[in-house]
This record gives sequence, C-alpha cells and structure tokens, in this order.
Amino acid sequence: MRALAHLNKYFWRYTARFFLGILFVSVSNLYAIIPPKVVRITFDFLRDVKPIFAMMEGTPLHDLYFDVLVGAFLFFGFIIVLAAVLKGFFMFLMRQTLVVMSRFIEYDLKNEIYNHYQNLSLSFFKRNNTGDLMARITEDVSKVRMYVGPAVLYAINLTVLFSLVIYNMIQVSPTLTAYVLMPLPILSFTIYHVSRMINIRSERVQRQLSELSTFVQEGFSGIRVLKAYAKEDQWGKAFEKETENYKETTLELVQIQAVFFPTMLILIGLSTVLTVYIGGKQAMAGTITTGNIAEFIIYINMLTWPVAAIGWITSIIQRAAASQTRINEFLNTEPEIVNNSHEPLQVNGGITFKDVEFVYPDSGIKALDGVSFDVKPGESLAILGRTGSGKSTIASLITRTYDISKGSLLLDGKPIHNLNLDVVRSSIGYVPQDVFLFSDSILSNISFGIDSDEDLEKRVHTAAKQADIFDNIIDFPFGFDTKVGERGITLSGGQKQRISIARAIIRDPQILIFDDCLSAVDTETEEKILAHLKDLMNGKTTVIISHRVSSVKHADQIIVLDKGSIIERGTHEALLKLDGAYASLYQKQLLEDDERKIA
Repeated sequence: MRALAHLNKYFWRYTARFFLGILFVSVSNLYAIIPPKVVRITFDFLRDVKPIFAMMEGTPLHDLYFDVLVGAFLFFGFIIVLAAVLKGFFMFLMRQTLVVMSRFIEYDLKNEIYNHYQNLSLSFFKRNNTGDLMARITEDVSKVRMYVGPAVLYAINLTVLFSLVIYNMIQVSPTLTAYVLMPLPILSFTIYHVSRMINIRSERVQRQLSELSTFVQEGFSGIRVLKAYAKEDQWGKAFEKETENYKETTLELVQIQAVFFPTMLILIGLSTVLTVYIGGKQAMAGTITTGNIAEFIIYINMLTWPVAAIGWITSIIQRAAASQTRINEFLNTEPEIVNNSHEPLQVNGGITFKDVEFVYPDSGIKALDGVSFDVKPGESLAILGRTGSGKSTIASLITRTYDISKGSLLLDGKPIHNLNLDVVRSSIGYVPQDVFLFSDSILSNISFGIDSDEDLEKRVHTAAKQADIFDNIIDFPFGFDTKVGERGITLSGGQKQRISIARAIIRDPQILIFDDCLSAVDTETEEKILAHLKDLMNGKTTVIISHRVSSVKHADQIIVLDKGSIIERGTHEALLKLDGAYASLYQKQLLEDDERKIA
C-alpha cells in the first residue's frame, strides 16, 4: 500500500464524491436486506394461515379469505420489487460517484505522467524504450484505476453488506450463522490463491501479447525491407511461432479459470446444504421457523459474491500496487535539465563556447574537449567533421537538451542555464539530423511550431517555397492536406528533410540550426535551398552542421572538429590556404561531384 499512497491526493481532491459514494453504498445495502426479511415473513405468514384457510374449505368465507391472502402476497411482492428498485437506484448513484471518481483519477494520473514525461530530459528517453513509456501511461494506469474504482467500491460494499447481513443472521440464530459461515473463509482463501495463479498467468499472457504486438509493429514498420529482401514467408513463420506461444500461454490461463468457478460453486453449495440441514433440525426443534431457513439461504447468496470478491479485490490491489510502483519510478525521476528562470527575455543570438567539455551521462563518452568559439548575433557558423566528432552535440548544447560538463556556454553574454528555457528554445529553429514528421497532413507538420492561425496558409506556402518543397507538395493529389503517414513514410528522405526545414523557418526564429539536414538531397537541390535560405538567414544567427563543404562554404566562420576538439577554424578561403583537413575534404568532394557529372 506504500506505493498506492501516491493516490491519496486524488482521493482528497474528490472527497465529496468519495463520501457520497460510501453513503449510497450503505443505503443501497439497507434496501438489499429487506427482501430476505419479507420472504421470511411471507413463509411464516403462509405457515400460519394455511390451517385457517383449510378450515374454511366449503364455507362462504373461503373465497373472501383467498382474495385477502392474494392481496397480502401481492403486497409482499410489491415490497420486494420496491426494495429492488430503490437498491438499483442507489447503486446507480453509487456508480455515478465512485466509478466516475475512478475515471477522473485515471484522467488526472495520465495527465500527471504525461506532463512529467514532457519535463524530463532527453537522456531519460534514451534510457527507456517507447513501449515501456506507453505501457506505464496506459496499461499500468488502467490497473491503478481498477483499484481506485472497482476495488474500493466492492471493498466498501463488502464491509457494509457483510456487517448488515451477519448482524441480521446472528439476531435469528448465532449457531446457524456459525455453521453457514464455515465454508466462506475457505472460499475466500481458495479464491485468493487461485487469483494469484490467474494473475501470474495473466501477466505471462500480457507479456506475450506485448511481444506479439511489437513483432507485428516491426513487421508493418519495416515492410519495405521485408519485401526488398523477399522475407515475407520467413517473417510469417516467425509470426506463427509467436502466435503459437501466445495460444499456449492463454490456454494455461484458461485451465486455471476452468477450476476456479466450479470450486466457488461447490463451496457456496456447501453453505446452502448446511443451512438446510442445520436449519431444518433447528426448525424441527422449534428454535427457528422455515421462514428463517429461506431467509438464511438468501443471505448466503447475498454474501457469495462479496466473500468471493475478497480474493479478487486483493488481486486488484496487488496488481495496482505493482503498476503504481512502476509509475512512481518515473514520477520520482527528476529532470536533469531544469528551467531556472521564468523572466521575459529578448534573444539576439550571440553564442559563446568557452573551453566547453561534455561527457554523455549514460555512455560516459567524451564528445567535446575544450571547444571554444564565438558567434555574434546575425553571423553564421559552419561545423564540419567526421561522424562522431561532436558536431550534433554542439547543437544539443545550444538547444539545452543537455547541459555542459565543464566550461561555459553563453547566450548573448549570459550563462544559458540561467535563462528562461522556454524563451530560449522558442527563439531557435532547429532542423535535426534525424527528421521526425507526425502522422498528420503536410500543412500541420509545417505549421507545428506556430500558435497563431493568422495568415496560416500564406505562411506555410512561403516556408515551403523557401525550403524548395512547394512544387513537390502541390503535385500531390491532396496538396498540403496530404497525410504523410507514420514518421512520414509516404515521403522520400529529401522531401522529409525539406518539410522539416520549412517547419523550422516558419517560426521566424532568431537562431537557426541546421544539423546535416540536406544530406538526403542532391547537390543541385541543396544549392537551390541554400539560395532560398540566404535572404532568410540575414540578421539571424545560423549554425550549419554538415559533412558537405558546399553547404558551409558561405558561412562567416567555419570550424572543423575531430574527436571533440577544434582542429581548424576560419573562412572558406582561409581554410583552403591552410591546405589541411578542410582543404583535403573540399578537393575530395570536388572530385566526387565531377565523377557524378560524368556518370
């Protein structure tokens, strides 16, 4: 229950619903114990009037007395029906309070988890896979809802009903009550242990279902690769194996469930047999009436589900506690990147690195070692280097998805970690190396970074033209309303990159960061895009990360990275004169371009 204590704040939030629910449960059960009493009265009434009715056989009063008896029985029936209606009405109110409360708590908990996810640092998402993140906000929250809803509801119902029924049974016959209740603890104990076995096997089924879902998802996501390598049959056989495992796991669960219900019915039947046997003996001795026996049988049936529910409730609480423990693991994770200021801020775009070192917290890899450079507002910086040299790390530090390990990173002369993080990021247009598009229309993807709907279509079209993707889009059957599919699967790599560029520049940010975002387009298209962006980059601080010299040669300052350190810096012309790594890369790419033209 320690893990579930996290939910107490939600119970306090919905105190009114919670206590109203308890009230409605109590009133509902007060009406539930009326029918057994009426049945007992009816049986005893019938026993008492039967001799009198027999004595009137053949007399003028016989028919009149019969009509009176029918009226009495109809009245008894009306009382039972009325009690059932009132019980049902208060059960409705009970569900409208306690069950609806559980849905509100589920809603609040999901929002709490999602908002916490949003605040966590990028490294958290690298440490945890997407499937696990989704499972905790869906499957785990659903199991917790079963605790705050059905488990709480039936626990309260069990407590109230058990108290009322046992009190009324003892009032009639303490001895018969003791005999009748003998099988019920055995029933509860049995159900508890069978429920645990069902839970264990249910968890196996869920795990296997998760593996099956992951297998299918990968098959659909990687359908191009499957078809390209003609592996459909092999993948189909692997899928068949997974479904076979799922079938076997499910059958193991069904076998336990097949034992569960007959066992429950046998033990319930035993209580009924004891009632008839012991009650019959007491009725013959004159200590109770036949009406009391009928009353007791109804009480037993009333207690059957609540007692059986003890094991079920315990099972729900166990599963909810396990799920809440998993949820708490993430909720107790503190974000590594914290917004230290909420002051308004004007970003001009000056970026300064002073002896910056950075070590990735998870892998321990040192990505940057003593990097220093200064970019004035409105200037452009180009970064070149081989894979793993630290280029993208610089972009991550400027956007503050990571904090530096050593040295200082200044934005407009102020330490970036002291500035309003929301303002800093909203002032940056970032095009990442790994392009991600949402499963929505092209219009929605390009306009993702802006809040205003004013002149939306015009702004989207302008950004698309600047990214040299406009002509491609209008050639699509649905134009800007074209759905791009999951992660933009319906588009080519170059189209996705250019839509990503349009998404960044439509915000009109003060700082632009292009992280190798033209790698999937040819040189000619690259030159067109850079020409369109040239005017846009005027007055904005621009950081261009690339492995192509053609992308960076017009930058005000170029730095070349190797193993996290700057080995060369200067303008395009100055670096060519150095005849070092930059010049060597430039010559190599010139030769490759010439070879492509000849081919």
